[in-house]
Amino acid sequence: MDQSFHLQKLGLAFKAMRTNRGLTQEALARLAGVTRLKVIAIEAGRSSVSIESHARLAGALGAEMTLLPRTRPTLDELKDFQ
Repeated sequence: MDQSFHLQKLGLAFKAMRTNRGLTQEALARLAGVTRLKVIAIEAGRSSVSIESHARLAGALGAEMTLLPRTRPTLDELKDFQ
């Protein structure tokens, strides 16, 4: 998968969190200390936005950004953790 897929998915997650909290893009921008245009760019999944801006939005929404594996580990992979 290319980066645009992940950026689009991340943007949709930010938008869902914002709307679920009843925030406008302008209100979230104020809380995060970024411009409304930056919020628009993040929600649109644009690649020109810095990770710092993503982190500011996450912080303003009370969220944490984590990486998760796409697939579940196999039984052979799990035995290494015993």
